[in-house]
Amino acid sequence: MQSKTVAALTCALALTLPVAAGCANTGSDGGDTFAFHSPGGQVEIFYDEAERKPLEDFSGESLMEPGEEIALSDFDGQIVVLNAWGQWCAPCRAEVDDLQEVQEALQASGQGTVLGINVRDHNPEISRDFLLDNGVTYPSIYDPPFKTAAFLGGVPSSVIPTTVVLDKQHRPAAVFLREITADDLLEVTAQLEAES
Repeated sequence: MQSKTVAALTCALALTLPVAAGCANTGSDGGDTFAFHSPGGQVEIFYDEAERKPLEDFSGESLMEPGEEIALSDFDGQIVVLNAWGQWCAPCRAEVDDLQEVQEALQASGQGTVLGINVRDHNPEISRDFLLDNGVTYPSIYDPPFKTAAFLGGVPSSVIPTTVVLDKQHRPAAVFLREITADDLLEVTAQLEAES
């Protein structure tokens, strides 16, 4: 009986750990693009400017403006804090005020935006109500199956929340596979604002 419990716990743990992938792959244009890599199951990964690779452009329907598309390229030349979230996710609910604080700081500096990716919420009204109730002003893409994970270099779609901070060339500079705080993100975005 005890061995079945240990086996079940081991299996459950294995399913929750981030999956490692290669460091780079070839994009459709033949150039290198970013591919997620989590050495040793880390939940915070930082990339030096020299090792960053660009994401391919992606788009999706706006959660708050159904029928309108939001694309990463809408924010060319800006820092973008991508946050995969769901209203069903307790850590996502806990970090929403921090993300709004980061949005206000980025808007005040004119340097960027937070861009949410709403995943696994199959009733968009509940997600919209969550954003309205929390005074969220940053845009979100409505993506219940989390198809955009493929554009994020294979960031594990099983890990929610996930936050990827992109520099002004839309190259990942930091990946957080955990709940974040405003301080976590503002430290990274301040460094990116200082880059030429």
